[in-house]
Amino acid sequence: MKDVKIFAWIKALSFVGILLAIYLLIEQMSHSSFKPCNINSVVNCNAIISGSVSKTLGYPTPLFGLIGYIVIFFASIFKHKKVTLFMATFGLLFCLWISYRELFQLHVVCPVCILCQLIMLTVFILGLIVNG
Repeated sequence: MKDVKIFAWIKALSFVGILLAIYLLIEQMSHSSFKPCNINSVVNCNAIISGSVSKTLGYPTPLFGLIGYIVIFFASIFKHKKVTLFMATFGLLFCLWISYRELFQLHVVCPVCILCQLIMLTVFILGLIVNG
């Protein structure tokens, strides 16, 4: 795959990640009664919105994802290979840490987080390819 196509995919995926992070951030700040992400006691977004994983270093956890996806988005626009790979690596490690806390400490699965993690994993792989 040519770099142009890879960066186009990274740009599209990071844009979807931005939308998902905004959704989680809005849900966390608004505390609306409409929660399409909450399916049952195991599959829900409450852990990220209001649980112990909702804050990281005192800031809303979705904010970290939002900033990361924005940096990746702009890095893909300007075709900065190393910045893209660095942020995707950090994002993937951050997602793995969140996943660990969700699955093994809180015993919940956040569907939006799973999508974010799949996006970040794909962006990481594409970052490896474009840097290779």
